[in-house]
Amino acid sequence: MRDRAYFVYMLASGRHGTLYVGVTNDVFRRVAEHREGAVPGFTRRYGVKQLVRYEEHADIHDAIAREKTLKRWRRDWKIALLEKENPRWNDLYPELAG
Repeated sequence: MRDRAYFVYMLASGRHGTLYVGVTNDVFRRVAEHREGAVPGFTRRYGVKQLVRYEEHADIHDAIAREKTLKRWRRDWKIALLEKENPRWNDLYPELAG
């Protein structure tokens, strides 16, 4: 990861479960907040805690534009994108935690 990186991330409640797309400058911290239920709203309400995909961007404007694009996508398109890189919907958070 670079010093100035921004991330678009996708969380899931489980395989083929509820999906959530977000943007952050610290994917490890932000996903930890979702996992701990510290973020009120959608992810806490629906138990969306597994990090199943993320991508890095050097520019915050690019990251925000990508997040907005993905949020507008149909569910099946999001699933196809996710399954290209993570076909088993593995939780990537432990990998980040090292």
